Formats: sequence, C-alpha cells, structure tokens
Amino acid sequence: MRPNEAILERLERVIETLQENNQKMGQMLAVHDEKLDKQDRIDAVLFEKVESLHREVNRSTAEIKAGCERDIRLVDNRLRVMEKKMWTIAGAIAIISFVVSPIGQRIVGGILTQQTQQSIIQGS
Repeated sequence: MRPNEAILERLERVIETLQENNQKMGQMLAVHDEKLDKQDRIDAVLFEKVESLHREVNRSTAEIKAGCERDIRLVDNRLRVMEKKMWTIAGAIAIISFVVSPIGQRIVGGILTQQTQQSIIQGS
C-alpha cells in the first residue's frame, strides 16, 4: 500500500497547491476588478470634464461669432454713411464745377441775372 499512499500524498499536495493558486487567482481578480472599477470612475470624471469643456468651447464660439457679426454690421453701417457723404461731396463738387465753368456761367448767369429793358427818357 505504500505506492498508493505516495500517490495520495502527491495528489493532496497538488490539490493544496491548486487551492492556493485558486485563492491567489481570486485575490488577483478582485484586485483587477477593483482597478477596473476605479478606472471606470476616472473615465466618467474625464468624460464629464471633456463634455464640460465642449459646452464651454461652444458657448465661447457662439459669443465670438455674435461679436464678430455685430462688429461687421457696425463697420458696414459706417462704410455706408461714409459712402453717402462721399457721393454728396462729389455731387456738390460737380455742381460747383459746372456753375464756375464758362458754360455754366452762361446758363446760370442768364437765369440769375434778369435782363432789364432799358428805357430812355426823351425830352421834347
């Protein structure tokens, strides 16, 4: 019976080793599970921060866009006013140039100065 006892003893040691390995594996799995849970929490925080930054960037972009549109409208309005003034000045210069020119003097001079009939008083 000696050989059977030796085999049983070896089997018991193998079973004990397997049980120890099983316990160590269980502990390692628990540690890895805890690490995965912790990583999930960290990921959730990071994703929330990314979403928060995304919302902030979108809000800032909208504000910048609105400001640029407002500035463009203001510049456009100022340019329109300047253009109106330029055309008014150009028209005034054209009218003054025409009035001062010799042709303008003949036309305007005839209109502005009325021709009076000369009357002569004759004595008898």
